[in-house]
Amino acid sequence: MDLLDTIDKNNLPKHLAIIMDGNGRWAKKQGLLRAFGHERGTKSVKEIIKSSAKLGIENLTLYAFSTENWNRPKLEVDTLMKILINSLKKELPTLEKNNIKLNAIGNLEKMPKSAQKELIDVIEKTKNNTRMTLTLALSYGAREEITNAIKQISDKVKNNIISIDAIDDSIINEHLYTHNLPDVDLLIRTSGEHRVSNFLLWQIAYAEFYFTEILWPDFTEQNLYEAIISYQKRERRFGKTSEQIK
Repeated sequence: MDLLDTIDKNNLPKHLAIIMDGNGRWAKKQGLLRAFGHERGTKSVKEIIKSSAKLGIENLTLYAFSTENWNRPKLEVDTLMKILINSLKKELPTLEKNNIKLNAIGNLEKMPKSAQKELIDVIEKTKNNTRMTLTLALSYGAREEITNAIKQISDKVKNNIISIDAIDDSIINEHLYTHNLPDVDLLIRTSGEHRVSNFLLWQIAYAEFYFTEILWPDFTEQNLYEAIISYQKRERRFGKTSEQIK
């Protein structure tokens, strides 16, 4: 039986997030430069976006470039930016054909102007698409995101726009990059690492985690289905007891 046939379409994660890890190690195993791993990883990105949309995932967020990634060698950073720009140009027709809306979160002002321009262009051209929202986390760091939210809220309290007693989860959510997205239901990380690496720390409070040894360039549609099936076998209690859930 095909794995797809075993998936319950009524129990899909509304928000799937993926830490795409292992491009460099994949290239090293092939005896290639890290850049080749990043290039090969774009094929997995394309496959997983299409598979997620086909499955019925409403929100897919990909951790593409972290705030810490700016500390990598300049050549690698420049290569990643070029790959991003080329991918956005190349994949726009695919996004439009599949009715996918592009979104981006992070400190986008740090991105090269050419990357910002291409990103804004694709976001604008896909803004009315409704099948799935694809969010790219670029120059993203959760601690920076939360710090910025605290600063914004503090400023509003200072100027009597928000009462300090009114601050709750919803107020904090409104000031995060992801204010237009639901909390993450399933977080996948490839390459065998078991950490979240400063990714969506607030939004993954009740997410299910799925770790796999597979390096990102080797992650396929079938591997995605395996992660979804694992998710569907779990009991999500959100602090309640099993009896209450049932």
